[in-house]
Amino acid sequence: MHKDNYLFTSESVGEGHPDKVCDQISDALLDAYLAQDKESRIALECFAKNNEVTIGGEVSSKAEIDIEKIVRKTICDIGYNYDELGFNGHTCKIDINISKQSPDIAQGVNEKEKKEQGAGDQGIMFGYATNESSDYLPLPLSFAHKILLKLSQLRREGKLSFIRPDAKSQVTIEYEDGKPKRIDAVVLSAQHDPDVSLDKLREVLINEVIKPVCSTLLDKKTKYFINPTGRFVLGGPAADTGLTGRKIIVDTYGGAARHGGGCFSGKDPSKVDRSAAYMARYIAKNIVASGLATKCEIQLAYAIGIAEPVSLYVNCFGTANIPESEVIEIIKKHFPLKPAEIINHLNLKRPIYKKTASYGHFGRPDPDFSWEKLDIADELRTPLF
Repeated sequence: MHKDNYLFTSESVGEGHPDKVCDQISDALLDAYLAQDKESRIALECFAKNNEVTIGGEVSSKAEIDIEKIVRKTICDIGYNYDELGFNGHTCKIDINISKQSPDIAQGVNEKEKKEQGAGDQGIMFGYATNESSDYLPLPLSFAHKILLKLSQLRREGKLSFIRPDAKSQVTIEYEDGKPKRIDAVVLSAQHDPDVSLDKLREVLINEVIKPVCSTLLDKKTKYFINPTGRFVLGGPAADTGLTGRKIIVDTYGGAARHGGGCFSGKDPSKVDRSAAYMARYIAKNIVASGLATKCEIQLAYAIGIAEPVSLYVNCFGTANIPESEVIEIIKKHFPLKPAEIINHLNLKRPIYKKTASYGHFGRPDPDFSWEKLDIADELRTPLF
């Protein structure tokens, strides 16, 4: 292929994937705390294997919640609600190991008189946007998410009653001159009842899931890999271990942009791993929507207890219509970058996080996802000086 012609692949995992089960549990608990006390400081991890779940982390909150009840409901709502699956929200063992937030961390994060709220930890956060899809996500990731959303919809509606909760997808797109041309391959692995044939799965998943989502870029040469091992009956935590925060590339940009390394789920917005990553996405998306660039990657970096970011970096991959140094000045003028300002601007102290924990934190039209709004794009089109 010519240097501007290449294949690029992104994956997604469904809500029943064991890591995503843990992400949803962590964020369901976060939501419960924020619903009662919006100043809650939460860092909760979940580990799931076989029919056991362990919750661990730090909580400082005035809220009183029924952790076990929330964990069981979250698992059952996903679809793990009968013993044959090997993981059942009604019967699973739940261990809880939670302490309070370290006072050494709290003293740098708490907002005091004449002192701004500092970042909840050091770290680097990235945000990215591209105009190659309507949701400003890399197209392979956008398709991978939408395939699994369609599968989940049909399963929950009872139209694919033989499909179980665990699933993974992967989409490979051929780019020509740097732009999406066609889908070269689709991988879809869906957990299923034991009496379903691979031929039926292949027919149904291609015709009722993949084609309705991806029809515009599918062609006669597109390759389909449906349950490539031939059988996927045992899934979820019964087949694999689940852990909060292990699907950070699925959660963000599918590998098309960099990631600072910190996960999102189970963390309240004082943790810049989450809030600053949301702000970086918000900035990048508005820059691309404004027409200043067709691709944009933002990096923010923070020191624990310090309000101002220690650095702001912009990379438009040669697509910017103005020098990137001017883009940086525009960002500083139009976007808040201190933790407390980010939280206020994006209204992040709401119990909105459980639904972010599957099918990506970005690119979704949900009105609660304030970081997806394009409310500053028009302002960015006006001259800086």
